[in-house]
Amino acid sequence: MDVTSEGELIELEDASVRVLVFAGSRRPLAADGVLRGLIGSASGVPADDVELVHACAVCGARHGRVSVAYPLTLSGAPWYADVAVHGDAIVAAATTRHPLGVGIESAAIDAAGVIDEAAFHVGELAALDDLDPARRALVRATLWARKTALLRAIGHTDFIEPSRLALSIPGDDGGVGRIVRSVPEFGSVWRQVRFHDVPVPGNRAASVAIIGR
Repeated sequence: MDVTSEGELIELEDASVRVLVFAGSRRPLAADGVLRGLIGSASGVPADDVELVHACAVCGARHGRVSVAYPLTLSGAPWYADVAVHGDAIVAAATTRHPLGVGIESAAIDAAGVIDEAAFHVGELAALDDLDPARRALVRATLWARKTALLRAIGHTDFIEPSRLALSIPGDDGGVGRIVRSVPEFGSVWRQVRFHDVPVPGNRAASVAIIGR
């Protein structure tokens, strides 16, 4: 069965990215199965023939975004894809144009201050403090989903403290976020990063980070 017909398919037209969202499915779904189905539908290749690699090409560890060994694009270039899971929610994304990563986080848990200090830039913390408590949890979760997605999109790199990065504040940026304060390790790449927030049922936040225009 075509999994794209069971989930919510979202087209990020300006970035040529397809996103597939599952939540509360009546039948158990594996994250890789959802991603294979999305790539298969977009490429015209049977989903069972799609080959995914989770090992990092640099160190062999399982981190960063998923690599697509098969299929390739018509020009012989790789597909860019990733998938994230939280509870019964699965968010998968794929494109032929730019590296991407997916992040999904719960907005139900009010993080302790020490966690916030490690995760968020001082400018982000100030913005969070100014928010109504009812909104703060979802904005916090969206910020963290964005940073998670970015680090997955980048893949193998030296450790970067998330608190050194400042992003635009969800809700104030129309759902398409940007890096407003970067780190030297990113060079000029940070200017090409966009975060597309994706609606997910439940008290959760999800985002797709795309490197490139």
